[in-house]
Amino acid sequence: MTSLEELKAKVAAQKTRIPSLYGKVDFSITPERFADQPGDESSLRGAAAIAYRQKFLAEHETVERARAYTMLGDTVADAYAALMPQYGFKRLIGMLTQACDLGVETVADAPAELVAFIHAMETVPQWLNMDLVREGARASRNGAANLSPFVARGAFVATFMNKYSALPMALTGTLSHESAVRRIKETATFFSTTALPGALDRHGSGFKAAAMVRLMHSMVRFNILRASSKWDVSVYGIPVPQVDQMPAGTISVFLLAFKMMRQGRTNFTAEERAVVEFNRYRCYLLGLPEELLPDTPQGIYNAMMVYSGTLRAGYDNETCGALVRATMAAYFPADRSLKSRIFNRLEKSFAKVFFHRAFLSGDDGSKAQQMGVVLRPVDKLVFVALSLFVFSRLGLYALAMQLPGLAAVTDRILIAKLNRQLAGYGHAEYTTDSSKYKEARAA
Repeated sequence: MTSLEELKAKVAAQKTRIPSLYGKVDFSITPERFADQPGDESSLRGAAAIAYRQKFLAEHETVERARAYTMLGDTVADAYAALMPQYGFKRLIGMLTQACDLGVETVADAPAELVAFIHAMETVPQWLNMDLVREGARASRNGAANLSPFVARGAFVATFMNKYSALPMALTGTLSHESAVRRIKETATFFSTTALPGALDRHGSGFKAAAMVRLMHSMVRFNILRASSKWDVSVYGIPVPQVDQMPAGTISVFLLAFKMMRQGRTNFTAEERAVVEFNRYRCYLLGLPEELLPDTPQGIYNAMMVYSGTLRAGYDNETCGALVRATMAAYFPADRSLKSRIFNRLEKSFAKVFFHRAFLSGDDGSKAQQMGVVLRPVDKLVFVALSLFVFSRLGLYALAMQLPGLAAVTDRILIAKLNRQLAGYGHAEYTTDSSKYKEARAA
């Protein structure tokens, strides 16, 4: 594990390493978003979680590490994105695409920043078990094919519950239904793609998708820090810090770990452990460090609690509410056939209830009312009916995957389903153009 001193030095070095991006950032400050005092209202809810927060706030190193990660971007991808004034964003994307597909050595006059970016992703750390990663991808295909289409919208909405972490999405123009659809499909495409066989190998489609997501996030940081008058570092810190990507990247294993702890289980099964390792590698390719990717139920729980317990509570209807409403109103299917329209209506109801249960437990309804995600009786009925269908199908596929005579055939069926899903999502661009940002349009 990186020492606290090394971590702080890495944060501070961003200013001199990438001056065009971070030259004006004061890394000695603690932004408003970081809640480290016992009386601060954090994103944690519930008596048990708040009691846990009081405990870890007394641990100096835990708090200081969380403070440092709040101000840490993606150093290798940021350095490459900072070349935009010189190369233009389309050329940066083109060079990265070629480097992923054919190797960085095939890129004529490849900038050193691109070489460093690719080499960082190619290096597999010793703390990862690639055999487990491959088994975890196989075990994840069932959920990716049969459950993800119903929960993707609800999980995506969960990332908009806090104004400090949601503002970058608002500034990049995601408040429109069209933009929301594109972002949901890009996110769903990434997670579905990475579950395919060999997708996370060096020349796999998942490896390439991870590189494109990293560049997109770095472009967001570059454009916001360079041009946005709405972004105040003393309030929000840096845009899309690495720690903000942890919840989305590890949400499935966090929910698993949280469920296990309520049941009194302390160890993963062999299959669960493989799924955890698969998620760790996927997040590693997105630039997250080992410390944010623990491999035990307690470690996963602790990491999420520290993140949520140091993220100041904040809801802004213009930011959070607009993002949630645009996402919930978006039409997701690729066509307007009767089947697709029915699926869209049912999926919305399912997503709303899933969102409430997973992310608004204990809420008295006020936050849901503010966000515009109010449950109707029909939503609950749809959720119950679809749950019976979806989870029964998940169980049948899981059983078939355990039977020697059916496992290989079932896996091929799941792969085919994932490929059909990806075809429906369309081509994911993973780009961000500053001319399309909310501020740019307003100007």
